[in-house]
Amino acid sequence: MPVILSIDDFRRLAQRRIPKAIFDYADGGSYDERTIRRNAADLDAMSFRQRVMVDVSKISLVSTMLGSPVSMPLAIGPTGLAGLFHADGEILGARAAAACGIPFCLSTMSICSIEDVREATKEPFWFQQYLMRDRGFNQELIDRAAAAQCSALMLTLDLQVIGERRRDPRNGLTIPPQLTLRNAWDVASKPTWALRVLFGKRRTFGNLVGRIGGSSGINTLAEWTAANWRDVEWVRSRWPGKLIMKGVLDAEDARLAVAAGADAIVVSNHGGRQLDGAPSSISVLSEIVEAVGGRCEVMFDGGIRSGQDIAKALALGARGALIGKAFLYALSAGGEAGVTKALDIMRNELRVTLALTGTSSIDAVGPHILRP
Repeated sequence: MPVILSIDDFRRLAQRRIPKAIFDYADGGSYDERTIRRNAADLDAMSFRQRVMVDVSKISLVSTMLGSPVSMPLAIGPTGLAGLFHADGEILGARAAAACGIPFCLSTMSICSIEDVREATKEPFWFQQYLMRDRGFNQELIDRAAAAQCSALMLTLDLQVIGERRRDPRNGLTIPPQLTLRNAWDVASKPTWALRVLFGKRRTFGNLVGRIGGSSGINTLAEWTAANWRDVEWVRSRWPGKLIMKGVLDAEDARLAVAAGADAIVVSNHGGRQLDGAPSSISVLSEIVEAVGGRCEVMFDGGIRSGQDIAKALALGARGALIGKAFLYALSAGGEAGVTKALDIMRNELRVTLALTGTSSIDAVGPHILRP
């Protein structure tokens, strides 16, 4: 790889190495992409208090998420189609996360199945589940996650319908990807990707074989999903382990999630890919932390591209942060080594940020490290 110093460097390299349809699936948002821009802009607008002459010769980034130790308060969040960004992408991401000492969450819409990832990895991982209309299939996914010894189940709550992501139909995105006259030149200019992915072993939704398939798989997902709080409570009664609820942007919904049995919630707007015009995740984080009142952990997702972004989320009360787009950029650019490099970059940025705000440990991070 060329010299990589930031997640933005990975993004630029990924754009050159994978087809436009795949890149835009990760990079874009819904409608006019206002919310995805707000995620970045509102994080960028926050300022740190720089402190001097504080002894920060020893800095610790270790923490816990869901009661388990982590080397830093970060997890790789669930991202659909990771195995199309790089062959066996979910397996590579899980391995990189395990080596780094942080959690990895496998998406329902992954290319590698739960069983693929379990067989190829040694450490337990989280599994993200969409609630389908078919309760029998919901139970099947729960049973498969339990059999794979997943350490947590993450329910995504904000997919009543799929937000209109205009880049995907414009690019003719299909699952599995197809070589057409429309994309032939783009694919031909990425021969390494084509050999690994287009002609590879895994090219469709590994967890949904025989359920949702073919080129319309993404669009038909909304026809399969349907849920309400009673369904969430049903999952809580069936899943014996830790339960995370992702996609909360409203204080009332946060309280309902706690009442439904959440061990953790993730403040998230689905990476700006659902309701365009929704607030940035960071702008509602504090009010949701207050609404939860310590009754469950609060995690953060939405625009994290640096260790500084992680520190900002922690300062406003998050227990940890999740990355999605940053993971896919690094995976596309460099496979497992790319993901490892990205995590190392973010770890170092977080360490330096703590040092320059006069903070020696994660537990000491709070609102005081930010300027009002």
